[in-house]
Amino acid sequence: MSRQNYIFTSESVSEGHPDKVCDRISDAVLDAFLAEDPLARVACETFATTNQVVIGGEVGLTDQEKLRDYMGRIEGIARDCIRDIGYEQDKFHWKTCNVMNLLHEQSAHIAQGVTGQGNRDEGAGDQGIMFGFATNETQALMPAPIQFSHAILRRLAEVRKSGKEPALGPDAKSQLSVRYEGGKPVGVTSVVLSTQHFDEDLTSDDIREIVEPYIREVLPVDWLSAETVWHVNPTGKFVIGGPDGDAGLTGRKIIVDTYGGAAPHGGGAFSGKDPTKVDRSAAYAARYLAKNVVAAGMADRVTIQLSYAIGVAEPLSIYAETHDTGEVAPEEIEKAIRASMDLTPRGIREHLELNKPIYQRTAAYGHFGREPEADGGFSWEKTDLVETLKAAI
Repeated sequence: MSRQNYIFTSESVSEGHPDKVCDRISDAVLDAFLAEDPLARVACETFATTNQVVIGGEVGLTDQEKLRDYMGRIEGIARDCIRDIGYEQDKFHWKTCNVMNLLHEQSAHIAQGVTGQGNRDEGAGDQGIMFGFATNETQALMPAPIQFSHAILRRLAEVRKSGKEPALGPDAKSQLSVRYEGGKPVGVTSVVLSTQHFDEDLTSDDIREIVEPYIREVLPVDWLSAETVWHVNPTGKFVIGGPDGDAGLTGRKIIVDTYGGAAPHGGGAFSGKDPTKVDRSAAYAARYLAKNVVAAGMADRVTIQLSYAIGVAEPLSIYAETHDTGEVAPEEIEKAIRASMDLTPRGIREHLELNKPIYQRTAAYGHFGREPEADGGFSWEKTDLVETLKAAI
């Protein structure tokens, strides 16, 4: 029997966190190549530190001779990302930081496993396991702690970038400890928020006075009480932020990107990877399947696992766990999944329309629990597979 009464904690980080700066640049580079060539193969990693951004990895294009022409755009892409995030500080400024581009051609030995005869993509881009998760405890069918940790930072970013709260800086972290009763979230026992600020004279109390109204705005009514413990900038001043304060690297916030620790993780990061890489596309597919299973009323909570081998198209296994909440047996859900969606890498890309420049927007505030967008962004958040799954039971 699953626990019904407990406290669970998840954290989020803002778009200005050093690792998220790198995720953003890597996904912006990916989008730029996909905009020019929907079949582009990209594995882009970014490292950032004081006054320095280093971009590396592999790129494969349908017409590989065009790669050199595209390379001249990379520096501008990185600077645009840093500017939009809001970094104009002495030791990390979008205009003056050094940008080093070390991208190169994709390995032919990797490409041969992904691309079959006639340039048709066949096999998975790597081996691995991927997990999807959904729960009916929030409207987005996401775990409450991570969903609202993201919401806090998104709201603070909005008021910072609009000029309403100019004292706030781009770098921030949030953390919520949520109390569950009867398996449902009912309140927040503690709020942790650390945010960069530009005025060195501001105290922790001053920062709390700025941010608390926005935190209350995004949390459900009555979740905060007199018993809720607040830790706002608990170390004191937080003026030096971003890559100048702590180095950043693509792919280090995989729990922030997914379910905040409420579900297993296969270990593969997402940002900077084109959708032939199943550690991205199959994780999106697993979330899509899990969300549709819950939306179909088959379970209140479900974890889906998929597994792949490099160069092999069909998944090696499909696993479902309903955590004692199922209205349908897990093995029946697994059969319905197989019957309802082509889970080859090509099938996933076509079903979710992933060969589009839709990834830069995923780089902060979670890849899941977002609204599907008209241009195909967050297509894996749709619930358009519900009737197909029901019919397959």
